[in-house]
Amino acid sequence: MLSDAAPGKLRIVHGDVLTFKVENAFPESLRRQWEDDPPDVHIIGNLPFSVSTPLIIKWLENMSRRDGPFTFGRTQMTLTFQKEVAERLTASTGSKQRSRLSVMAQYLCHVQQVLTIPGRAFVPKPEVDVGVVHFTPLTQPQIEQPFKLVEKVVLNAFQFRRKYCHRGLSMLFPKAQRLESTGKLLELADVDPTLRPSKLSVSHFKSLCDVYRKMCDEDPHLFAYNFRDELRQLATKTLKGKNTKERATHLQDASSTQVFLAYPDSNKNASS
Repeated sequence: MLSDAAPGKLRIVHGDVLTFKVENAFPESLRRQWEDDPPDVHIIGNLPFSVSTPLIIKWLENMSRRDGPFTFGRTQMTLTFQKEVAERLTASTGSKQRSRLSVMAQYLCHVQQVLTIPGRAFVPKPEVDVGVVHFTPLTQPQIEQPFKLVEKVVLNAFQFRRKYCHRGLSMLFPKAQRLESTGKLLELADVDPTLRPSKLSVSHFKSLCDVYRKMCDEDPHLFAYNFRDELRQLATKTLKGKNTKERATHLQDASSTQVFLAYPDSNKNASS
């Protein structure tokens, strides 16, 4: 119907937005240098709530590498999100909504919530209101480290939102060196270990990422470390050493509490 209403002016592509190559949809003539004004390419989307977060993370990673939709330059985006997600994306340092998404978006973009659309404006009507968020890529990111490294530091910092920041950041390091390495990270980055994650500014995260990068350069195995893998290995060893008649084994790691359930004649375990 849209194509029929605008013959020759509108091209409809049926596909998966998570895999569609946006960079192939526009002519090379639209390309601009990154430092120039944004190109005449604009991503506008009423995003399904189920894909909005993975999609914006994907596009932010594209932005950091200047590929995908950002091969044309500083492509602007105007997107809809569940109101709560929109508030997280635009939340300032110290606010209750401050989150991983706040930092990941704001270190790469100028982010602005332009309006709120009431749920009753949609058919079918969602149970929540919708926020419209505008993204303009910065000419220079506020953190100049690989996206995956920044994402790992930020994700760990926010996994214990209500605790001091050193709690989550400590999970960047193996248990054997956790205390010493966390202290070194915070000291060299000049970050107060008793700050809550929501109190950490983009500038704080820049310092943390820069120091963590140096630590990873000194220890090539550090970046690949994932505390959840260490926890799983501990759980496996513990379960093997227990009699299967015991219905449950409770393991508490310094990172989080997980409950592993073991049943007779079963090698499966479940965590919660």
